[in-house]
Amino acid sequence: MRVAMWYNNRDVRIEEVPVPEIGPGELLVRIEASGICGSDVMEWYRLDRAPLVLGHEIGGQVVEMGEGVYNYQVGDRVTAAHHVPCNVCHYCLTGHHTACETLRQTNFHPGGFAEYVRLPEINVDRGVFLLPDNISYEEAAFVEPLACVLRGQRIARVAPGSSVLVIGSGIAGLLHVMLAHSLGAGRIIATDISHYRLEAAKRFGANDTIHASEDVPARLRDINGGRLADTVIVCTGVAPAIEQALHCVDRGGTVLLFAPTDPGVTIPLSINDLLFRNDITITTSYAGSPADYQTAVDLIAAGTVPVRQMITHRFGLADTQEGFRLVDEADESIKVIIEPQR
Repeated sequence: MRVAMWYNNRDVRIEEVPVPEIGPGELLVRIEASGICGSDVMEWYRLDRAPLVLGHEIGGQVVEMGEGVYNYQVGDRVTAAHHVPCNVCHYCLTGHHTACETLRQTNFHPGGFAEYVRLPEINVDRGVFLLPDNISYEEAAFVEPLACVLRGQRIARVAPGSSVLVIGSGIAGLLHVMLAHSLGAGRIIATDISHYRLEAAKRFGANDTIHASEDVPARLRDINGGRLADTVIVCTGVAPAIEQALHCVDRGGTVLLFAPTDPGVTIPLSINDLLFRNDITITTSYAGSPADYQTAVDLIAAGTVPVRQMITHRFGLADTQEGFRLVDEADESIKVIIEPQR
């Protein structure tokens, strides 16, 4: 089968590898659509493991089942979680599934930028989700990122009627805008350095946008009736954006750090001036739980989160390199989908 083998963001090669052989409890899935995630282009995170077949946002069809698989059948349309929790450790039992050690060690093989993937038994047991007929394969590629966004907004306690500032309007930020809008946030403000992405934020539910070069806290007060934001969601890992977020959250509010920084990044933090007297919460969110995946499927199927309109580019497997270029440049693209069967 063909795979897009990643050596770095400027070197993605189409190579031939054997179709994975499956064992008991496993599934073989033909990949019809796979989204390029912003994390796929974080070279510092992956270069020491290259070459790799990346891709974890998938939609596909079951083509082969291992012995002992009873909940699925050949022909089923599915999406799948690449990381799955054990469901029995301290972290899972206290609701922190994404802190589970098993979740950090599991994956499917070889990756979504391939014609076929093998889903290990543990993924089949708790990480495969049937697609309703009205969800296309390319919409299925949004289930994983939307699951992550759902978990983040739950942790940050985004509430109906509240004000939400999203710092960074790439695909993660835009999904946060869309979800907050769909779930009834009162006022949603988005920032970015790209006018193209600020326009997209308006289309996807932002009431207002602020260019990141402006005095964001001052503009936020102008827009939000003299107040800062109840929730600030940081969808970029650059240190100035994190510092800015701490000056944009209102008393009693929450800052959600949704994106990792480059290694070694630290920020100065005045406990007294910024946090102690203002009852500010700073929290993080990583990945999504199986329940978040199912909720994401349900929201997409219901049309509550209309993700299809976020797709700007579709490529066959042979053009995966071009897709990586677009995502890495973070300019005039939003969601890039790879279709391995083209």
